[in-house]
Amino acid sequence: MNKPMLGVMVLGVVVGYATQRYGSPRAAGIPPIAALAFTVVLASGGGIDAQAPAAGNDLSSLSFFLGRWEGTAEGQPGKGNATREYVSELRSKIIYAKHRGVYPPQPANPKGEVHEDLGIYSFDTAAKRVRFRQFHVEGFVIHYVQEPDTKPGTWIYTSEAIENIPKGYRSRETHLSLGPDEFEEVFELADPGKDFAVYSRTRFKRVR
Repeated sequence: MNKPMLGVMVLGVVVGYATQRYGSPRAAGIPPIAALAFTVVLASGGGIDAQAPAAGNDLSSLSFFLGRWEGTAEGQPGKGNATREYVSELRSKIIYAKHRGVYPPQPANPKGEVHEDLGIYSFDTAAKRVRFRQFHVEGFVIHYVQEPDTKPGTWIYTSEAIENIPKGYRSRETHLSLGPDEFEEVFELADPGKDFAVYSRTRFKRVR
């Protein structure tokens, strides 16, 4: 039996007892309109327990990221600048992140490059974890799953599969909050049969 229905039954018992003893709900100190309103709220699922979302069953843990960010990056592609925006969509059922990184020509990357990717976060109720799918302009599609039991302010995603790349490659993204308006992203890659190695680090600051 759910809690709203149980509340309705309990209230009915109380009002019935008061009516028998005192003659009417008003005599018992329970105005009829108040009793009716409370009953309707409970029956419609409007009780406090019904309104409160169950912990960990949504994307609320990612609300920190919503907004626009700018940052500086360094790693194997060289040094560059990055912009990113996180937006909640579909009644908060998904969050998408649009990223652009620009690496000018430099000794570590003589031709320079512009990297773009689009990420989509959703919550898997069966696995009770956040899933993160990242689509790269180069054609890679990475399927991430969030690692459980990480400390507050840390989000770790490890790849389950990568499309359009030789078999055996893995990747991992770690997001670490550095304050209310700053975070660092560490992107790691692992060649087949090898451990993860840092590919790039990007430090973002909130701009809105």
